Amino acid sequence: MAETDTAPAFTIEQFLPFRLSVLSNRLTRAAARVYSRRFRLSAPEWRTMAVLGRYGAMNANNVVERTAMDKVRVSRAVARLTAAGHITRRVDPADHRRAILDLTSQGVSTYQQIVPWLRAVQDEILAGLNVGERSLLDQVLIKLEQRSVAAAHRRGDAADSEQ
Repeated sequence: MAETDTAPAFTIEQFLPFRLSVLSNRLTRAAARVYSRRFRLSAPEWRTMAVLGRYGAMNANNVVERTAMDKVRVSRAVARLTAAGHITRRVDPADHRRAILDLTSQGVSTYQQIVPWLRAVQDEILAGLNVGERSLLDQVLIKLEQRSVAAAHRRGDAADSEQ
């Protein structure tokens, strides 16, 4: 349906969530070229490994929180990563209903191989920004992340299923 005479104009390409989503999709595809072809990992699988590689062993709910992926997507990624030998699942001694996820030695090796490639992709993407612009971008992203988390808590939202 096109815009009507009675409705105010809504310019989707200027709507911040839309712009960020399109940008995120493009950047994710650029990064995914690194890990999907060579390591046969999907974006959710890589994000799960990246969080475990950065923060160490944790349960799936912590992965959901840190990645903003929905539980189903994390669960599928965990199943594939476990089957591929990249991560282990063990019972959480504090809560037997939960599993603790951790990278295997193979997972650590894969993580360590991917990270330098992704840093190079990031450097290429940010090459068009000077130091001040990079700093400002980081500050703006931090503010937007904090506001989005606070807004989600106020609304009682679950993790975003679009990522």
